[in-house]
Amino acid sequence: MSTDRLPSRSDNYSEWYNQLILRAELADYAPVRGCMVVRPYGWALWENIQAALDRRFKATGHMNAAFPIFIPKSFLEREKEHIEGFAPELAIVTIAGGEELEEPLVVRPTSETIIGHMYAKWIKSYRDLPVLINLWNNVVRWELRTKLFLRTTEFYWQEGHTAHATADEAEEETLRMLDIYADFAENEAAVPVIRGLKSDGEKFAGALRSYSIEAMMGDLRALQAGTSHNLGENFARAFNIRYLDHQNQLQYCWTTSWGLSTRFVGAIIMVHGDDRGLVLPPRLAPLQVVIVPILGSGDQRQAVESAVQRIEADLSEFRVRVDRREGVTPGFKFNEWELRGVPLRIEVGPRDVQEGSAVLVRRDTSDRKAKETVRQEGIAATVRDRLASVQRDMLERATQHRDQNTHRVGSYEEFKSVLDGKGGFLHVFWDGSAEDEDRIKEETKATIRCFPRNENGERGRCFYTGGETMRSAVFARAY
Repeated sequence: MSTDRLPSRSDNYSEWYNQLILRAELADYAPVRGCMVVRPYGWALWENIQAALDRRFKATGHMNAAFPIFIPKSFLEREKEHIEGFAPELAIVTIAGGEELEEPLVVRPTSETIIGHMYAKWIKSYRDLPVLINLWNNVVRWELRTKLFLRTTEFYWQEGHTAHATADEAEEETLRMLDIYADFAENEAAVPVIRGLKSDGEKFAGALRSYSIEAMMGDLRALQAGTSHNLGENFARAFNIRYLDHQNQLQYCWTTSWGLSTRFVGAIIMVHGDDRGLVLPPRLAPLQVVIVPILGSGDQRQAVESAVQRIEADLSEFRVRVDRREGVTPGFKFNEWELRGVPLRIEVGPRDVQEGSAVLVRRDTSDRKAKETVRQEGIAATVRDRLASVQRDMLERATQHRDQNTHRVGSYEEFKSVLDGKGGFLHVFWDGSAEDEDRIKEETKATIRCFPRNENGERGRCFYTGGETMRSAVFARAY
């Protein structure tokens, strides 16, 4: 692993991001254009994300299943808006086993269509509803411009798919999952988010309504970090998903889908990382504590090793590693674990052994020289407390960063001036059309990230049209 100095975020944010992923061994470029190899350290982070989400899904009655990666092309053509939205990104198999296929197969870009086909077979009565299924899988979308984790040709995610008897139940499910994503983002990843409704121009292809959680990155750009879609009856009608209601009448189901992908790894990197490397939230970090023995010589070595073994055993409830590598200096190890974002580092040397103490260093603080001497006795309680403080402080700093870079603007001229001068999130009153939205995007590269939920009903004039409205929108330049 290279521990050469990273490019600074202020000089070249994009290169800082790319180099950090490679040097921290989260991922590497695959031989197929636009694909990535997720390395064990990066996969461990993704596994912790999976576990945190999976607990939430199962607590709300969802069950996991698996569906094929190949989908008949005709399935996607049944929902017109869906196929139009995904057509440019499809990877299609036409030859298999040395023969041309009678019908081309699409490599799964998302699973609404094959889910619809199966739900039509399984759902017959109101007694079969609701159906609450989640998938953990990979999908392929042939992206033109790719970036590790943020946008790759193949990526990993979860996609939930549910069927309901009524429109109200489907909307309730859609918003429940949006709230689950927000809860995960803030309480596990320490990433503050805005939850809201997407504009028609930004919604999922084939959805009635789309909602998202939007996060601000370190360079003030937005990232759509998770989405939840109310599909209405669109896919039910396309795939004939119907049920007999209490009056023995056939009704179409109302369906939803929702997803969060490995792009959230990119969100964690860009929200919390600094010029020294990753800063990982303790609840998701692959390693929560690294212990670095400073062995000394002679009898000191055995005394230090014995103390380290006791501390490691005392910290068994945490994800801990002891760095016993020989041939590299403690300083080299410190830099490497800083680069990899381990929340806490514990140093144990001969003097610490004599005094029954250890040196504890938090990764999230800006002062790398800030060290705390703690007692070896009761160290598990100390570590538990410090990890909780790191988690809490990371969310607080990220929230302050977002709030300090969110600006209320009242005119289009002010909008353009603030966007180019300060950047960040621009909070506006909005009464514009889809055409207005497209013009703003073309002229400024900024898009409506969402119409925030739980607004206070304040009335104002649209920054673009001047029309009076109660609707607010958040604009930003985004990944």
